[in-house]
Amino acid sequence: MFLVDKPFLSDFLIDTIRDNNFNIIATKVARELIKDDSLAWIEEDKAVSIIKNNPQIPIYSNSENALSWIEQNLEESELSNQIKILKDKFKFRELIKELFPDFYFKKIGIEEIPNLSSEDLTFPFVIKPSVGFFSIGVHIVNNEEDCHNAKNELHPEKLKSIFPENVLNTSKFIIEEFISGEEYAIDYYHDNNGNVVLLNVLHHVFSSGTDTSDRVYSTSKEIIGKHKADFESFLNKIGKQLHLKNFPAHAEVRIDENGRITPIEINPLRFGGLCTTGDLLGITLGFNSYQCFIENRKPDWEKIFKAKEDKIFSIIVLNNNSEIDPGNILGFEYSELENDFENPVLIRKLDFNQFPLFGFVFTETSSGNEKELNDILTSNLRKYIKTRENSTDTSYIK
Repeated sequence: MFLVDKPFLSDFLIDTIRDNNFNIIATKVARELIKDDSLAWIEEDKAVSIIKNNPQIPIYSNSENALSWIEQNLEESELSNQIKILKDKFKFRELIKELFPDFYFKKIGIEEIPNLSSEDLTFPFVIKPSVGFFSIGVHIVNNEEDCHNAKNELHPEKLKSIFPENVLNTSKFIIEEFISGEEYAIDYYHDNNGNVVLLNVLHHVFSSGTDTSDRVYSTSKEIIGKHKADFESFLNKIGKQLHLKNFPAHAEVRIDENGRITPIEINPLRFGGLCTTGDLLGITLGFNSYQCFIENRKPDWEKIFKAKEDKIFSIIVLNNNSEIDPGNILGFEYSELENDFENPVLIRKLDFNQFPLFGFVFTETSSGNEKELNDILTSNLRKYIKTRENSTDTSYIK
């Protein structure tokens, strides 16, 4: 069963629902997003009844905006409680503190941030919204200067968002010790027995030690094969804490030099946000993560990557790090961007006036040609941005 909501729903996911005749809850927002009566729509009251009578029915949501529907209609359910714990980073740390007894974290209000004293803090640390999304309001603090900068940035007027409070709430923050190591994003689900089934593993690379952006995520047969067993074992431990079954999730973790895995966060009932990581292998290789979850199947990685064993598949997040005022931007040169990649399978354009980014690139890169990924990782995207200063064509918006 699918529960969809704004801000974005991909054609790939819509086609998956339609082509497989998967049930979809007929909320007002869902009906606005998909104007297609041929889908297997289920009215809301009937959907609530089905879920209450069968609490372990597989449910997938493309957006955390939809989690409020779960809270409103299934408030006392185990599912609602599981989501609340995973969505709140402080509650999540409390849940797993027995697994990580030495991990430091604490919660503070945004009004307390200006008065933070370095005497009470241990560098390096991370400060971020306790209920957050898309790296908004996340700061890595290595020293006094970083602390000063974070204080200047973490004000309510600078953290306005298109997302509802159950997705991004900047009234409460969590301060936690900095987790060192390589970062990975994992799409997976707990099957009907509670066991973890991995659907993707992506290496999240950064341009520097203080970079917190979401620019480049890459996966391959090698990456998945290298980490599959360890990640499944690790995520099973957390799943047992919450008794998760038929439950999709998107985890972000880091692995240190000793091979220790530490979770950053686990996002409930979805894969990567804005239909990104869940779409990636479907768009590039024909493997449908959504279908695999709903049908409670395990991926055949040998078959999925056949003849593509040496390829790297990436999501490029075109976040606006240009420092150009959005009001001064007329358009984005997607065609020029396309020329900078070996095989851009899909460029998904977004309205930069509505979203804090220009879109996504789903790309295939040959092993040995990683330079194209490194170049876009460090790019400020200015070469692709058309502004009022460099154009006389005021109608130019692609």
